[in-house]
Amino acid sequence: MLRTVSRAACSRNGRISSKGASRLAFTTAPKRWLKQLPPRPGPPPDSEIEEFYLKGSGPGGQKINKTNSAVQLRHTPTGIVVKCQSTRSRDQNRKAAREILAQKIDEFRNGDQARSAIVGRIKQKKSASADKKKRRKYKKLEEGKESGAEAAIEGEADSTLAEDRNEPVEESIRDIGADTPKAIP
Repeated sequence: MLRTVSRAACSRNGRISSKGASRLAFTTAPKRWLKQLPPRPGPPPDSEIEEFYLKGSGPGGQKINKTNSAVQLRHTPTGIVVKCQSTRSRDQNRKAAREILAQKIDEFRNGDQARSAIVGRIKQKKSASADKKKRRKYKKLEEGKESGAEAAIEGEADSTLAEDRNEPVEESIRDIGADTPKAIP
């Protein structure tokens, strides 16, 4: 998404003020590299669906248990049954149940080519990519720690520092020893 902002809406440091928010214009660039998902499946015709309204159950208090707000749909050609009781509203439950039923029928008819299967594969790829990135990051971090620890153990890192420190100290000890009188026994 590209964002075009007028100069009046931006401050000197590049932040967008809330005063200029009404002047923002949002444009979308075409994303040709993304694959298009298949369209969402439409609900089957009413002649193929049997609807039942049931009393709800489970948590939610007495009101859910008293009213017939739960919706059960059966698709007669395939025999798929869907029950929805997500809200206290019968109309909202009916709409949600029809969407779920359309998705189940799409999975039944199309199998691996169904929209939900394609979306699942895309999510799985994204998750696998994120996991790989985490593993690479921590592996690189561990390698950095190990190489630093190995260098310290082998004395490679300290050897140059020790050489630099020892030379002036030895010279100063020699200088001090020459100036001090020796004790007579």
